[in-house]
Amino acid sequence: MKIIVTAAAVCSLVVLLTGCAAGTSRDVPHLGGGASHVAAGAAQPDKLHAAAECIRSHGVPGYQDPVVDASGHVYTDSRSLQNLSDSQSQALEQACSSLIASAGFSPTDEPPAPPALVAAGVKAAQCLRANGLPDYRDPNSSTPFTPGHGFGLSADEIPNHGALGKQDPSLQRAFHACRKLLDAEVRASSLSALARG
Repeated sequence: MKIIVTAAAVCSLVVLLTGCAAGTSRDVPHLGGGASHVAAGAAQPDKLHAAAECIRSHGVPGYQDPVVDASGHVYTDSRSLQNLSDSQSQALEQACSSLIASAGFSPTDEPPAPPALVAAGVKAAQCLRANGLPDYRDPNSSTPFTPGHGFGLSADEIPNHGALGKQDPSLQRAFHACRKLLDAEVRASSLSALARG
């Protein structure tokens, strides 16, 4: 049986099943670095690129360069770092932490969700509630999200607290009915969209 699930749905389920939902810690290495906000114009593209190159050359070849919006918020490809082993995380931190600190960002801490992403997430949430997920909450700027994957689901927002996982018929129906809006949320969370603010 083939299950049709959007990228946002897959991310949401991964968030749920791996403990990445709000209130839990992500399985992402702490790589030093600074805050996820720098003074507008202070983030230097060459330093961001050098840090990303280091991350790519130390076990995360698909890691994308961080982006900076007009307000100076630095958004990163944190999702690429979620499945590293402890030894990979330690090697990456040892090799790249000074470059990350120099670039002024933290690969695991995302700034607040920008208004366009929140708006897309609210539309998706309204659809999900109308299609069988009545406990799904509207996101806001402080709701955790993953760049390129949108907002996640917490166990208390889905039927049976996620006991049936992605096979839950209610979840499948809601994701299918809201596919276009979930895809729009994912697009609004892409690094290129985040850079535009």
